[in-house]
Amino acid sequence: MSLLKSGAVVSVMTLLSRVLGLVRDIVIANILGAQAATDVFLVAQKIPNFLRRLFAEGAFSQAFVPVLSEYQQQRDKQAALHLVSKVSGTLGVILLVVTLVGVLGSSGLGAMFGAGFLREGQLHKYYLVSDLIKITFPYIFFISLTAFAGSILNSLGRFAVPAFAPVLLNVCIIFAAIWISPLLSEPVEALAWAIFVAGVLQLLIHLPFLWQQGYLVRPSWGWRDSGVRRILKLMAPAMFGVSVSQINLLLDTIIASFLVTGSITWLYLSDRMLEFPLGIFGIAIATVILPSLSREHASNSRAGMSKLLNWALHSVFLIGLPAAVGLFVLAEPVMLAVFQHGEYTLEHAYQSSLSLQAYVLGLLGFMFIKVLATGYFSQQNTKTPVKVGIIAMVVNMAFNLLLFQPYGHVGLAIATAISATINASLLWIGLIKNKSLVMDKQWLWWVTRALLSVIAMTAVILLLQSDMASWRDASVIDRVFELAWLIVCGGLTYVVCMFVLGFRIRELKSYASSVTTQGNAL
Repeated sequence: MSLLKSGAVVSVMTLLSRVLGLVRDIVIANILGAQAATDVFLVAQKIPNFLRRLFAEGAFSQAFVPVLSEYQQQRDKQAALHLVSKVSGTLGVILLVVTLVGVLGSSGLGAMFGAGFLREGQLHKYYLVSDLIKITFPYIFFISLTAFAGSILNSLGRFAVPAFAPVLLNVCIIFAAIWISPLLSEPVEALAWAIFVAGVLQLLIHLPFLWQQGYLVRPSWGWRDSGVRRILKLMAPAMFGVSVSQINLLLDTIIASFLVTGSITWLYLSDRMLEFPLGIFGIAIATVILPSLSREHASNSRAGMSKLLNWALHSVFLIGLPAAVGLFVLAEPVMLAVFQHGEYTLEHAYQSSLSLQAYVLGLLGFMFIKVLATGYFSQQNTKTPVKVGIIAMVVNMAFNLLLFQPYGHVGLAIATAISATINASLLWIGLIKNKSLVMDKQWLWWVTRALLSVIAMTAVILLLQSDMASWRDASVIDRVFELAWLIVCGGLTYVVCMFVLGFRIRELKSYASSVTTQGNAL
């Protein structure tokens, strides 16, 4: 199948997951609001969620897929199965130890990631977050093995199941929030147990498909295996290099624990709105090009790698630019329409819209990082992303400290956006320097068309949009319909302008069809 079709499969599955994730957050905001218990739960789930990003969308996949693809390309299937057996056994033991340490050390983790909860009058938050971490931390064990299984399927061109698995997490949390939490004295405990159950289900759903492909093998210890050593060597720095944006968000959470109650929730919900374009397009495209990039590198084809990277960056830019501008312009209407009801007040919606606008400034950077980092890891180059990541993290912390006191949670979001932009820029420059990416001649025309189309889109949205007083007074249904109307009109304006300026979908197809992925996407 072409990369375009594989990318569409992942995007559709990711869209389903993101929609249910949005429903999940609406339910939580409606039932709990932006209160102390909500902040505590978001800190407790942030730790396993951060490590999920590290493994499922980060370091493990980026280290394992290139090595497995090399085995599949240059050796026989038996060698690939041997690698899978050794990796699964070694990874399983390491994860088991990490999980036990995390559960036993939940008090320390609570103090580390919720440092602001240790202040006088806030200790009840600290005790609650420590209890919740005991429940949520084992999710790391199951979701990491899920990422391992998903990476195998991705290397075989089977993208649908790994992309669908996160749906189960959202379903479990929604079920627990609506039907289980009212039965408990501490409602957020139901959400923590939902995360645990979802981890088990996400792993189990992969097993029949691994068996179908002949890759469900018995795990065995393989610490000294050469393939395992290569993966671990690549993985250690990759854990830092590809996930700097997530580390920055985690640091934001720690600092936000010192701010007024609600700050963590405001940052979380605004970040969740960013997940739609980032997950549906940025992560999806990075996922489908990794196996192909790895095969191009194994074949010593720099031209093939450059073509793939250009295609991915073009695709991300065409979607990311209008998404970023649209979210910035409609930040408060989005938060009002989606979250402002029940316990989530007008003030909560306004505060979260401010951090959403700040985060959006770095949206293109976030999306480009996913693609550009893949270009390095497909070459088994982990040093450069780590160096870039260190620079980005230092920048993020410097701006955090500079901005969080005068601007509160909004300052933290601005710092993260600046860091993401610098990170993406340095990764881009590095790929050009090592000739893995040669900018094609169409870039200037693509950027010009997109900018002109976005200007027209923005003008239409501003012309049709009601004043904010009307938005705040409107019912939820009226808000949703008006927001949908603005999105449709703005989106159609962008598409029509791009078409008038000469863009055709075959321009993307001509890139994607030139390099095919192994197997089928379904």
